[in-house]
Amino acid sequence: MNIVPVIDLLHGQVVRGVRGDRAQYRPIVSALAGSAEPLAVADRLCEHCATDLLYVADLDALQGRPVQVAVLAGLLRARPTLNLWLDIGLAGRDALEALFAALGTASSRVAPVLASESIASKAELSRCLALAPDALLSLDRRGPAVLDPAGLWDAPALWPQRVIVMTLDRVGADAGPDLATLAAVRARAPEATLIGAGGIRGEADLSAAAQAGAKAWLVASALHDGRIGVVPAVDREPRHYTPLSKALPHATSEAARHRLSRRRAP
Repeated sequence: MNIVPVIDLLHGQVVRGVRGDRAQYRPIVSALAGSAEPLAVADRLCEHCATDLLYVADLDALQGRPVQVAVLAGLLRARPTLNLWLDIGLAGRDALEALFAALGTASSRVAPVLASESIASKAELSRCLALAPDALLSLDRRGPAVLDPAGLWDAPALWPQRVIVMTLDRVGADAGPDLATLAAVRARAPEATLIGAGGIRGEADLSAAAQAGAKAWLVASALHDGRIGVVPAVDREPRHYTPLSKALPHATSEAARHRLSRRRAP
């Protein structure tokens, strides 16, 4: 099982996500990082998980405020090998182009997350994927309700290779992973690379998620609370999971470099 550490950014700080209630998120109190400063948290998560990949949700942008470009650019500048899976609540290609322009050449290390709760239409999903073939689709739900104004859950033919199964009410709630939804998505797209999100309480949940077909899982609270052990410096390969940076991000970076060169072409 691959683990992808998560950072939720709000007003320039890292906050703790609980059940997807973004307006109520508060600065993180972390046994792992001891700080809510983004670079300090990023450094500790990357060291702890032996990875150069982070999932970052910009909660300012997700709530209609400007993207925290300075914070994101600072992370990418400070860690030259860092790759980001970035969710800013993209509605379509115009916003994606603006993001890439704002980040400049650093955007080659950013794979956008195209979330079903925010993408405006199937056409806009296709337009975004044409610009960023390394993008991930996040299929979002809260409880029994899917968050999907464009009808993307029912259009697996349009999905990219990597699909996140995001159950928001499981985030930070110690409720266990939503393996039933993962199985339902897997049945619709058996060849997709599935990444789960929400509910991980410890290594037993990671093992169960792997057996259910997840290739990776987004994790925050269990890391900050010390429920997933520190990777010893003399043995950077964790026993129950492997760093995702040794698998997918290299392909991601190649695709990103390709789209960056295409944007620069006359």
